[in-house]
Amino acid sequence: MRFGAVQAWVAARSKRVSVLMATLGIAALGAIAPAHAALHGAYAPVSPGTDWIVMDATTGRVLSEHNAYTERYPASLTKLMTLDLAFHALRAGRLTLDTAIPVTAAAAHVQPVKLNLVPGQTITTRQAMLGMTTLSANDAATALGQYLGGGSIGRFAEAMTARAHALGMLHTQFYNPSGLPNPGQVTDAYDMAILARHILLTYPQYRYMFSVASFDFEGRPIPNIDGMLKLYPGAIGMKTGYTDLARFNLVTAAVRDGHLLIGVELHSRSWSTSYRTMTKLLDAGFAADGVQSGPIIAMRKAIPDILPVAHAATVHRPAARRVLVTLKQRRPAIRHLVLHSGHVTQDMIPGWTAQIGAYDTYAAARHQAILVRGERRAGTARVSSVVLRHRRIWRAQLAGLNEAGARATCALLARHHQSCFIIAPHNEDLAMR
Repeated sequence: MRFGAVQAWVAARSKRVSVLMATLGIAALGAIAPAHAALHGAYAPVSPGTDWIVMDATTGRVLSEHNAYTERYPASLTKLMTLDLAFHALRAGRLTLDTAIPVTAAAAHVQPVKLNLVPGQTITTRQAMLGMTTLSANDAATALGQYLGGGSIGRFAEAMTARAHALGMLHTQFYNPSGLPNPGQVTDAYDMAILARHILLTYPQYRYMFSVASFDFEGRPIPNIDGMLKLYPGAIGMKTGYTDLARFNLVTAAVRDGHLLIGVELHSRSWSTSYRTMTKLLDAGFAADGVQSGPIIAMRKAIPDILPVAHAATVHRPAARRVLVTLKQRRPAIRHLVLHSGHVTQDMIPGWTAQIGAYDTYAAARHQAILVRGERRAGTARVSSVVLRHRRIWRAQLAGLNEAGARATCALLARHHQSCFIIAPHNEDLAMR
């Protein structure tokens, strides 16, 4: 039991969750599955030991792990799910970065880390989010969660859990938007890696929020307390979390040579130990075969907002098989598919090309090509295919540019921490580096 078994959710609660999910623009999931009745031991979340996992963000492949499926208390890592639902509402247009979020007494009175909000004031969505990603402010998280939950923290927590299960986070349960102690609020390292990956790949435009050194709030600087941003080159950050029972928790994303890795560490002994361990884990991950020596993979990948639970488990769990393509020729076989008004034709386009991502599926590459073409309003969206090391890689490109246009495209993606490089005319064979 988790200091007492968590009650199973009844049908009436499931109906209430469906209403809230519809309000947030998330597909209804049907009846919510009952929470786990018990853990592997009476006090499993606080049992000795540290759990960790390193995941390739592009493929979802687990590079290394230790006790990654042991349930622990997430502490402020919980705020990642609050942010995920807020990002979803922003994309759907039900929320803007300037929306005024009211601060209730319940939000203002949470302890201990906070922006010192007072009942009756308002903050913007942007301020609430930055308060969470920098200082890990509990009052900001509570205010934002309450707003998205239609005034109810409990309803929002139910939506958080439903979202988690839909993403394949099968060992996760939420009861508040901040991560303040609750005996039923648990997760594991693998589930947190799934969540971090989903956020990074689905909402790359908000990645900067995890990396800012500080932000100004009501005339005072609010610092980012994530030590990995200063200690680890290429760190994007993500989230820290601590309570007495959860101990020291850390989710870190980092980029090196165009590759994006995610590390999760739960129940560490101290911040210094956690940071040292995370550094070693990420270094080993980047050095792993198929990561540092493989093709550049962009950080954005088209994945559904909500996956059916059974399918999500099949996709994300480490047992997924890799499909190999037999290759006889020595040189990569390159195929180009150009997108004209949503239709695909084979074509070659003169001029400079910005390669804006490489993916395992055509659909993901096509999505990225169309997205960047819409943002740049220049060039032609193109998907090219190459077989490399017995794998077919689909490359999203913006073709038909001049040199200045290609460089401007890569500069735009660099500001959002996305991979991009320029291909000069007649240099297509150099595109996989």
